[in-house]
Amino acid sequence: MSWKVIENRRKTLAGESGVLQQKRGGRLSCCVVYPNRYHSAMSNLGFQTVYALLNEHPEVVCDRAFLPDREELAELDRTRGTLLSLETQRPLSSFDLIAFSVSFESDYLNIPAIFRLSGIPPLAAERSPLQPLVLAGGAALFLNPEPVAPLLDLVCIGEAEPLLPAVVDLLLEGAEHRDDLLERAAQLPGVYVPALYEPVYDGCRQLAFKARSGAPDRVPRIWDPDIEARPTVTEIHTEATEFSGMHLVELSRGCPRACRFCAAGFIYLPYRTRSVDVVREEVLKGVAEGRKVGLVAAAVSDYRGIGSLCQEIIAAGGTFSVSSFRIDHLDSAMIEALKASGQKTVALAPEGGSQRLRDLIRKGIDEEQILSACDLLIGHDILNLKLYFIIGLPTETDQDLEELVALVLKIRERVVTAAKANKRLGEIQLSVNPFIPKPFTPFQWCGMEEIKSIEKKWKFLQKAFGKHANLRIQMESPREAYQQALFSRGDRRLAALLIAADRQGNWKSALRELDFDSDSFVYRDIPLDEMLPWSFIDGGDDARLVREYRRAFGLPLGEGEVGEDNL
Repeated sequence: MSWKVIENRRKTLAGESGVLQQKRGGRLSCCVVYPNRYHSAMSNLGFQTVYALLNEHPEVVCDRAFLPDREELAELDRTRGTLLSLETQRPLSSFDLIAFSVSFESDYLNIPAIFRLSGIPPLAAERSPLQPLVLAGGAALFLNPEPVAPLLDLVCIGEAEPLLPAVVDLLLEGAEHRDDLLERAAQLPGVYVPALYEPVYDGCRQLAFKARSGAPDRVPRIWDPDIEARPTVTEIHTEATEFSGMHLVELSRGCPRACRFCAAGFIYLPYRTRSVDVVREEVLKGVAEGRKVGLVAAAVSDYRGIGSLCQEIIAAGGTFSVSSFRIDHLDSAMIEALKASGQKTVALAPEGGSQRLRDLIRKGIDEEQILSACDLLIGHDILNLKLYFIIGLPTETDQDLEELVALVLKIRERVVTAAKANKRLGEIQLSVNPFIPKPFTPFQWCGMEEIKSIEKKWKFLQKAFGKHANLRIQMESPREAYQQALFSRGDRRLAALLIAADRQGNWKSALRELDFDSDSFVYRDIPLDEMLPWSFIDGGDDARLVREYRRAFGLPLGEGEVGEDNL
């Protein structure tokens, strides 16, 4: 590796604070890998938590590794070098365990590249017992690990806190043969061993998923029963991150709202909140260190006592920001504290552009509540609003889009009026994203709208909003959304596609090479009685998802399905 890359790594480590003390001589050497660049990895609380948990074990030594930046990647290609860990600059191939932390399906694309740069065969079946065992976990794998299953030895289905200790103990105990170790691992709750399952396909449909060697038919998703035991916070601070200068503190896990398109309301059940005392201690620690506090939750405004907590931060001389608001649960004390904290922009998520669509997705808010929330913020002199909408939701029509435009223009009129009165500018940012069907949601059976149709709707919105000042609109690439939908709904046959895409350096070329029918995974509406690639995961009340799907589209409920779910 060149001196320039080594120097960049030295500077990276020197720029970190709060680093866990590195141990030497542990019985198990592990490298936690985030399949994206350092900046993204160190912005991720899940990645930081896994790194801390492993390093806290007295018999584990743990490094980190990332997808190289362009400079390092070019150097590796030029010298045919191997990817090294950050802390000790060891080749990844020399560790006992490689542990991937994967939060987003789009990062599945980078996993074959990590293996290639490390000199490790991408397919688990082709690796020798002398090469590292490969473990993976993270939110993307809670949902559907099948697209990368052939690349992995073990998958943690659930949260790291309750799962990792048992896995580490098993690895420390060891086994004479790796196959024996995998069979024993499959008996641990929440541990999925892909090699012990055989799927049966017919075209794009999955007909069966056969377990062998005593593996359970279904793998339970495991959640942490005691989130009070250990706070989830920024473990390592660095300027080279999206949250530079901030101390992130998680308030809760999951979401009590259960919107029909959103996985957060289903895969983290039951919804759990941390006590105010635990949160306050971490928040004030961040303030004492001179950092801005970032309050993290699926809906910060749902946290009980949020207003008082925010005012305590201000009273202690600190500042803070929040990850999200719930439109129907804004706290005036929190907004006052936000204003005092210097927050210039607040994000709100109507998501559905019309009332019909908001009812369809079970958003639980109406236009009056949306406008009242905007009025409350504007009344506190917060004139920059970011609004999140989804287009391409099932059954969406041109009328729904017209109602979206009308709603945004009503909000804009309020912002402009207040801005003129205050003699300063206000701005509305629209973030418009295509609907992507997610596993373990009531809309998992719905296909994504075709790209051409999404692009037509995007042009309509651009034309409708383009003539209005102080209104900016952006949209996630429909083709990237298509790719994400493919990984969300795909099965393990996608692993060959991922490897080919890395080899070719081009996604479209890989599709042509394998003659892969990706549209059937992305656009197809799936019958309710069809086996899904992720059906082997026992994620809770499957019947509830069916009930919510039927209710959404006005379909008859089955016997015993009447009544409301307890949310």
